[in-house]
Amino acid sequence: MIQTGTGLLPAYSQSLPRTAASAARARRLVGLALEVWGLTGVRDAAELVVSELLANAVQHARRETVRVIVTRLAANEVRVAVVDLSRERPVLRTADAAQESGRGLEIVEALSLGRWGVDPMPWGKRVWADLAVEWGPRE
Repeated sequence: MIQTGTGLLPAYSQSLPRTAASAARARRLVGLALEVWGLTGVRDAAELVVSELLANAVQHARRETVRVIVTRLAANEVRVAVVDLSRERPVLRTADAAQESGRGLEIVEALSLGRWGVDPMPWGKRVWADLAVEWGPRE
């Protein structure tokens, strides 16, 4: 559970080594939480978002571990976050077609419909993205 100003929110979290191999474990954590909460409609997007956030932490953060957190914000909404021990804020940039990397935050921005951000912390930062499951028929 995550404590907020309005009470407790259901959450799952896990500390992981700051390595590329941890992406699979982060995706499993997110997938498990979404399965338990019955929010599998956002699973693919959430797993891609956590992979991108973790990749940024692996490349730019310091120390040996990161923390992955998935929080249920509302009946159809979740927040996926990665906490690391670097105060350096990620920068959204546009990568050109020739670049092999640099699109991670563009992907996060698109999948979260622009609802993502960075919370500075005394010892690092939390980078997060909110995702929502749409219920009902699409027109």
